[in-house]
Amino acid sequence: MVLTKTPSRGLAVAMCLLVQAAGMVVSGPGQRSLAASAQPESPNAAREGASRAPDASQPLVKLKPNQQSQIGLETAVLEAAPHPEQFRAYGAVLDISRITELTNSYANAQAQLQTAQARLEVAKSAFDRIRNLVESAALPKKEAEVAEGTFRTDKAALAAAESQLRTLAATAQQEWGPIVGKGIVERSPVVVGLIERDLFLVQVTLPPGVTITGTPGTALAQAPTRNANIDLAYVSPATRTDTRIQGLSYFFSAPGNSGMLPGMNTTVYVPSGNTYEGVFVEDTAIVRWQGRSWVYLRVDNGAFKRHPISTDQPVSDDDYVVRDIPSGSEIVIRGAQVLLSEEARSELRGGADDD
Repeated sequence: MVLTKTPSRGLAVAMCLLVQAAGMVVSGPGQRSLAASAQPESPNAAREGASRAPDASQPLVKLKPNQQSQIGLETAVLEAAPHPEQFRAYGAVLDISRITELTNSYANAQAQLQTAQARLEVAKSAFDRIRNLVESAALPKKEAEVAEGTFRTDKAALAAAESQLRTLAATAQQEWGPIVGKGIVERSPVVVGLIERDLFLVQVTLPPGVTITGTPGTALAQAPTRNANIDLAYVSPATRTDTRIQGLSYFFSAPGNSGMLPGMNTTVYVPSGNTYEGVFVEDTAIVRWQGRSWVYLRVDNGAFKRHPISTDQPVSDDDYVVRDIPSGSEIVIRGAQVLLSEEARSELRGGADDD
């Protein structure tokens, strides 16, 4: 294995401490790989060790076929394909105690309404019966007046119960929108799931000035407590924005076992409604160094070069759609971490030789 460029020794030392080699080294001037130590050195080994890629911004790591087999290196040619574009948004898990309060209040108001309806029916029947008896002179007129008073009182109580129910329904829609508000009134599965903590309500706010086409349907959130992504289900437009961001807002639901809790903030990726061309890259192909993400591209039969990528378009878990990889590139999908380790060790040796 041959490295073709020698960065600073300090960088190489840091890289070497972060990643450990899998029993191999990259050949440099005057050094031999462990895989080749039992064989006579090739006449071209020194020239390979001293070679450099003339225009490469990253060093080349060269591996012989048997060395690639030893580390279980696998590659794949990846083609670009259309994928849904996603915007980075801001998610906040909401406290739904107000939804619980409104749901309980509405249920109590419904019970009061039903009680008022029952009382009114009894009072009306009693009033009609007594009025007939008064008209037949079987009872004094005073009895009819008492029954009429009870009837009118119960009628007013029914009107008050109906008004209370309408007010709570309007309040629910005003605070949470027509979808969630109606769910509070009807005790929809989403609202019941929120109350029973089978679901959590996430307010997702887009950056200022960003809009999406149609309704988002689903979104993808980064789990705050574990290395995974969470599928969010669209609920409705939000009735208020996040005051810190001032963008369009939506309500989504997250599974109750997602690790989210009220008060948590997370990054959310929302489909824009548009598509773009990109290459699907699995997490096993990605290495991370200096706060960036990289993949290794095969540049010829035995040489590999580290290539920076953007991971702003996750698909699921730690898989991404990448736009800055040319379609048809051959990418290392297994063994990339070992290549990074070998690159670090070789750069360290190169720095020591310079000293």
